[in-house]
Amino acid sequence: MLNHICGHGTIGRLVKLINVFFMLINQLIDLNKYKTAPKLDLVQIQKLAKELDEQIGNSDWLTIGVMAKSDCEAKSALRTFINKYSYIKFTDFEKLKAVGNVFLKGNQKTGEVYIRSEYGLGEGILLTCQYNDLSQNSVTYGPLPLNFFATKNY
Repeated sequence: MLNHICGHGTIGRLVKLINVFFMLINQLIDLNKYKTAPKLDLVQIQKLAKELDEQIGNSDWLTIGVMAKSDCEAKSALRTFINKYSYIKFTDFEKLKAVGNVFLKGNQKTGEVYIRSEYGLGEGILLTCQYNDLSQNSVTYGPLPLNFFATKNY
């Protein structure tokens, strides 16, 4: 009966509008529909962090992209990622500079990090799990909030 009521008329349209407005995030793949990282509650952060740990653990290496309003903000986000995954190393990136909105990219395989000014991007962290076996497709997750890895409760 509820499905019938919610499926038609004003209530049904309201339910669809609420679902679109709040775009439920239950797994990493749900983030792919966003240009800018959404706000996440603690339960979502814990659930996504667990899934992300598994995906990172199953990959051979990864790349990280950080879209931010400044180079300082981007480097801070990368630092929190490195603190969480201390076995992932990048060459010195602290001296990198860019003006305005930036895109920072780190490659775990080479250790290299670069940064460039780039306008029109969203804001957040993109992680791409890479594989040495070329028959496995790389998968990008995000955007995650810039403070995602700074969260202490996961």
